Amino acid sequence: MYKILVLLFLSTPVFAMRDFREAKVHLPQIHSDNLLTLYCGCKYVGKDVDLKSCGYKVHKNARRASRLEWEHVVPAEAFGRSFVEWREGHQKCTKKSKKYKGRKCARKNKEFAQMEADLYNLYPEIGELNGLRSNFSMTDFGENESLKGAKTFGACPAIVMNRKFEPMDSAKGIVARVYMYMADAYPNRGIISNKNEKLFEAWNTKYPVTDGECVRAKRILAVQGKANKILEEACLKKAGK
Repeated sequence: MYKILVLLFLSTPVFAMRDFREAKVHLPQIHSDNLLTLYCGCKYVGKDVDLKSCGYKVHKNARRASRLEWEHVVPAEAFGRSFVEWREGHQKCTKKSKKYKGRKCARKNKEFAQMEADLYNLYPEIGELNGLRSNFSMTDFGENESLKGAKTFGACPAIVMNRKFEPMDSAKGIVARVYMYMADAYPNRGIISNKNEKLFEAWNTKYPVTDGECVRAKRILAVQGKANKILEEACLKKAGK
């Protein structure tokens, strides 16, 4: 029994995801029994999205819209700009005598690479919507707010406007808990603004943790070896423990 426990301990990674490329290898299996995009609830198989399944209306790029991509709920830039490599570059970031900065340079920092690859922050999404969401912060536009000039997507209730993004209601609690986890796991990286702190608290309360989130968290823990304290607490409370 002792030998088995030792082997289990040794086989558990401290932080298995070295970079975004490695993370994408594990994500299909983690989501294998919940093949729905986060912001619209579209069905997908492999890398192909069934846009009709959620009534998604293509904005411009039909080819990208039909393709599945892995979305950073907390955009890489949201924490990336806290790294000097992103803002200013680094002596390691030189190609053909030309210096560069930004995301590519930040990836040379181990902490940034691990943050970018954190599985808890990655969800399947319609490629076009991933691109249109960009690095925009989350918001709740409200029923009485004018949506003149907003990008909308047919039966999918996601909205992009004024460099802000609102996902469908069933995604809001998930989004809030992802932001809360990232802020807790990586402090002092500017994950949540003071303005959005109350928004995420409200979404977390209004849209409580789901069974799917709890199952997903267990799978990620088994692969990544990094606990999500936000979900652990919520899932235990949901289970009545």
